[in-house]
Amino acid sequence: MTPPQAPAFLHANAVVLGEFGLLLRGPPGAGKSTLTLELVDRWRARGAFAALVGDDRVALEARHGRLIARPHPSIRGMIEARGLGVLRVDHEPACVVRAVIDLLALKEAPKRHPEEGESRIELSGVTLPRIFENAARVGVLTRIGSYIQTLATN
Repeated sequence: MTPPQAPAFLHANAVVLGEFGLLLRGPPGAGKSTLTLELVDRWRARGAFAALVGDDRVALEARHGRLIARPHPSIRGMIEARGLGVLRVDHEPACVVRAVIDLLALKEAPKRHPEEGESRIELSGVTLPRIFENAARVGVLTRIGSYIQTLATN
């Protein structure tokens, strides 16, 4: 049996929506934190569970074929909101990542049809579904919600 590897820290956000863990990656200023706050707010407004796992830096660790995300210990329960500063928020200590949202730079638009192989990514030895999004585009919350629902029913 292979011993577990030490967690790898990644510049990303992790959020849990219902039972669905998401990893949001992207360049600085792409809107990861704002999108995380909006997703949590949208899910909670519908009466569903939602919480931040980690903002800016998350630890990723493969366990039994699943990818686990945890917050960086020094910023656990904190998220930066541009214009407001660092906020303390409810958070979860970990989540199983079920999909990756790769955020594009704010002026970029996702391709209309992703190319072969772009819809999956391997992180820490675990292959996950992935989409590309722009956090500033109209309808981003609806598209992500539809994506999660599609994955949850498969």
